[in-house]
Amino acid sequence: MKNVEPEVILVARPQLDYDAVAAYLHEVGGEGWLERLDRGDLDGAANDPQNLAEFAGRLCYRSWEPGLNPNVSRVRTDQVAYLENILASAHGSVLEHASFTFVLHNISRVATHEVVRHRPGVAISQESLRYVRLADLPFWFPEWARQDAELMKRATAVLEQLEEFQRWLAEHFGLDDEGTKFHEKKHKTSFMRRFAPEGVGTGLVWTANIRTLRHTIEARTDPGAEEEIRLVFGKIAELMRVEAPALFGDYVVEEGAWIPKWRKV
Repeated sequence: MKNVEPEVILVARPQLDYDAVAAYLHEVGGEGWLERLDRGDLDGAANDPQNLAEFAGRLCYRSWEPGLNPNVSRVRTDQVAYLENILASAHGSVLEHASFTFVLHNISRVATHEVVRHRPGVAISQESLRYVRLADLPFWFPEWARQDAELMKRATAVLEQLEEFQRWLAEHFGLDDEGTKFHEKKHKTSFMRRFAPEGVGTGLVWTANIRTLRHTIEARTDPGAEEEIRLVFGKIAELMRVEAPALFGDYVVEEGAWIPKWRKV
């Protein structure tokens, strides 16, 4: 048995093609918006998620500058104020264009079964225990469990017995014998995973757009959520507050719960 801690690793984020953006803005007369980038008002190196959300919002109303839309006589030039208004007015569709990809490492299948319930706005690829044979059993224990000596003694014994059974099965089926075909290995490995606990650590690649992230962070850090998933989404929330502070800066954290100022965006 190997004691592990669930980890969240951000592996991909939005990237704007500013040359293509400039070509479009020249076509519609919105060059002034991109001039803010040249002045440093928009951070093209670090702020692509927020720039993309603002770009999508301004396209909706043709609000690059006053006069392009006769109904728009004034435009917000401060990005934080602009995006705050997006959140306050629940214009959530513009947040769907910016997606982030995370590796959820050493997260249990207990937690992944909960994560995969969130389908809109996400993409999921999970480590397959039909193909990946288990030897060590990565397992996370919450702090309160680690402090219970008798619980840890008994839990460790159970996990070590399950590990030993995995090794015995592999030997019994001759999975490492020369000439054993991959199809046979897959078939038997699929059977062997049935004897792995739900709490075994696994891996998930999880992609979600900002609108979905705001919803799942609130839902999965709620005090009523499962303990491990609260830990995982608290880590996701911390990353997103750094990545897009204007879109995640409205949250208040109370005892691990991330509570947004604006809901159901």
